[in-house]
Amino acid sequence: MRHLVLFGLAGLLAACGTQAPLTPPDGASLPDAPYGAPDKPTAEELLRRDALAAPERSVELRRRSEERQDDPFDLPPE
Repeated sequence: MRHLVLFGLAGLLAACGTQAPLTPPDGASLPDAPYGAPDKPTAEELLRRDALAAPERSVELRRRSEERQDDPFDLPPE
């Protein structure tokens, strides 16, 4: 029963962030423009991640077992 209540509260807390678009609090502003940029980035531009921050997966899933290659750096502790 206790776990059910905790999961319910976690769900409500997670859902409260999607009520309105993100804006800075009253009296605050977005960060200054980066050096050399003509204007300030918007909130949406600041939240967008570039390819280096979230790279695509390029690993194929294994369909069958394969022998692992010997790893010369996999040494036992001294």
